[in-house]
Amino acid sequence: MTFTVAALYRFAPFDHPAALRQPLLDICAVHGVKGTLLLAREGVNGTIAGADDGIASVIAHIRALPDCAGLDVKYSTAAAMPFQRLKVRLKKEIVTMKVPGLDPARDAAPYVDPADWNAIVDDPDTVLIDTRNGFEVGYGSFTGAIDPRTERFGDFPDWWRDHAAEFAGKRIAMFCTGGIRCEKSTAFLRSEGVADVVHLKGGILAYLEQVPATQTRWHGSCFVFDERVSVGHGLVEVGEKD
Repeated sequence: MTFTVAALYRFAPFDHPAALRQPLLDICAVHGVKGTLLLAREGVNGTIAGADDGIASVIAHIRALPDCAGLDVKYSTAAAMPFQRLKVRLKKEIVTMKVPGLDPARDAAPYVDPADWNAIVDDPDTVLIDTRNGFEVGYGSFTGAIDPRTERFGDFPDWWRDHAAEFAGKRIAMFCTGGIRCEKSTAFLRSEGVADVVHLKGGILAYLEQVPATQTRWHGSCFVFDERVSVGHGLVEVGEKD
């Protein structure tokens, strides 16, 4: 059996996220879906796996939540169930940055489609920043990208403030695994006064899914947060790095 893996997120206003938890647990359990989902007042984030019909039912349930019709979902497959259990957790943030007042749903920077991303990578006047932590970057990244060498996403604001002067007047392009961290990090840069900033729509996973390996600017594999460990072009399971 092949399992469908769905990486998803949506910044949306949930007034009472705790009330959403049990129904989400119930529909996942009914369909044998496993993985981790995070709920917060700012929205939903997570990765789940299961049979096609089960994943479809859970995604339909989430899309029916307030302002979640536009839920971002990236699908891939796994030869074995990549999660051991189901977890639906309540959090203060669906991706932790610890910068009060950010509203990614309103203030995130413009997207660049994966088909247009190579031109961004190739532009010598654009600063390309990998917003993932150093461990993830060790599996692979885009040619020429800056690695902030952070241990966690919450370290990024301090890194940026320490280096912002180096990038004054430059165009900034940012990317992450599935797009969610860039929603928040680009909103943060705009709050810091950066006017010209963009990010990769759907993140690295969308790029590896849509851009042929013969045209790639990516090197290595992309770390994912499940037992597949990492994936390559076509979202084919790669496993541990050499």
